[in-house]
Amino acid sequence: MERLEQQCPLTKNQILDLYFLEHRAKMIDIAAFLDRLDRGKSDGNNTSDYRITALKKSLSLLLDDQPNRSKRILDCLSDHTTDLPVDAAGTKGAVGAPKELSE
Repeated sequence: MERLEQQCPLTKNQILDLYFLEHRAKMIDIAAFLDRLDRGKSDGNNTSDYRITALKKSLSLLLDDQPNRSKRILDCLSDHTTDLPVDAAGTKGAVGAPKELSE
């Protein structure tokens, strides 16, 4: 079955007028987060954390001008394991990025 691409009822200028400032602020927030990481004290670990690896990969997907960015970024930041749940989790909740990206 062929999938039809849906079109937004707004024009590109309408979308920019409505949402640009909101997303500009989000970009500045991400930049501030990365700046804080750069200024953080070294913990002796020279390897990049898997969460930063996933975030940087997501940023490259954001800029690649290919369709379905949101799906591809969500896939990049999602755990795709199909194993049954473990008996006891090592943390209280999700960490937001799959650990296997760093391996």
